[in-house]
Amino acid sequence: MENFKILEEKENPLFNRKEIQASIESEVTPSNSDIKKLISGKFSTQIENIKIKKILGKFGSKTFEVLANIYASKQDKENIEPKPKKEAKEPSEPKSQKPEQAPKKDESITNQNNSEPSGQTN
Repeated sequence: MENFKILEEKENPLFNRKEIQASIESEVTPSNSDIKKLISGKFSTQIENIKIKKILGKFGSKTFEVLANIYASKQDKENIEPKPKKEAKEPSEPKSQKPEQAPKKDESITNQNNSEPSGQTN
């Protein structure tokens, strides 16, 4: 990855983070881990405090736009960033191992008034 330029940098005190927009020139789409290493070196922060929001590329172009957030601490990042659905769900109680039994075919439902016709009187 060649050129790494910071296009815009905003301090967001409400969320205790820096929001950056950067430009990277590369032959292939850079991975999240590669970008985190570059940002970590540029801003002297730990990799686990960085959240890559988007890596945008245009067809035929070797320039990629990166949107990222740099948090003051790992705890701030975990509290603010939404979690993937797998992590967000609480582990549910395991279902019982015993399958439900269906009624047997040879059991029939009997009519309680099968000896007298209904509704007719003499």
